[in-house]
Amino acid sequence: MTPPPGIDPRGPRFAATITAVLLLVATFLALTGISTASSSGWQTWAITSAPLAQRAFDPGFLLAAVIALLFLWSVLSAKTAPWGVVFRRFVRPRLTPPTELEDPRPPRFAQGVGLFVVTIGLVLHLAGVPWALPIATAAAFIAAFLNAAFSFCLGCQIYLLLQRAGVLGRTLSSP
Repeated sequence: MTPPPGIDPRGPRFAATITAVLLLVATFLALTGISTASSSGWQTWAITSAPLAQRAFDPGFLLAAVIALLFLWSVLSAKTAPWGVVFRRFVRPRLTPPTELEDPRPPRFAQGVGLFVVTIGLVLHLAGVPWALPIATAAAFIAAFLNAAFSFCLGCQIYLLLQRAGVLGRTLSSP
């Protein structure tokens, strides 16, 4: 099995920048919303007694749900994902050609990791777990920020570790 054709490594970094900004806003909204609010005193959380509809329409939850859908889109169809399309149509033509291309599998896996982390936060938020949503969005923000600011893709590193362990990216041997 031949590896897929390479991608411009600046594309995932561009997407990580936009994603980091969205996740920072989602974290702020989650911190100021029902997820961290106390209802009557220090020991009681408002989210535990809030109806499901109130949890679902919390602004932090709604933005995190949109971010999760964007992660899902990137995992299922990287070529049509919004940030990739914007990069390829408007940003890349204005840049010099990349000096080298990278394997698209690690960045796609990283999108799946982001989807997993944010989805866990969403599910726990709907279940009434205090602080679950801001912790999940903050964790995803840290990973996106590391990629955007320092070109360090945490999800890609996890992919490479799993590949070295033989869990991912195995090639089929010929008989």
